[in-house]
Amino acid sequence: MSNRPARQRVRPLPKGNSLYTPDASKARRATERRSAKPLIFLHQLPTWIAPLVLVALLVTGLAVKGPGGAVALCGVAAVLGWLATISWPGLSANGKLGRILGIAVVLALAGLQAAR
Repeated sequence: MSNRPARQRVRPLPKGNSLYTPDASKARRATERRSAKPLIFLHQLPTWIAPLVLVALLVTGLAVKGPGGAVALCGVAAVLGWLATISWPGLSANGKLGRILGIAVVLALAGLQAAR
């Protein structure tokens, strides 16, 4: 065994100015600026952590009756909405529709759980 401390692997950021949309509106620039730190934090995590947390929230939301399940599902919807907002300019019409429908389904499930 080695007495060396374990080194944390750091993934390099993509090249270029890919975090920002060219010629974006003032509101879009502000949203992208506020989202830059969380996106970089998520990028540095192991790739399996974020999906695992979302799946855990989804399973919890579907399994727990009442407000607890609804809150977990609203958390999933919030993350999906944030990611949809960030990726919106690069999406096709079908991609935008899919994001909206996905968020609407999760929120409908949250409403059903809250009523149980």
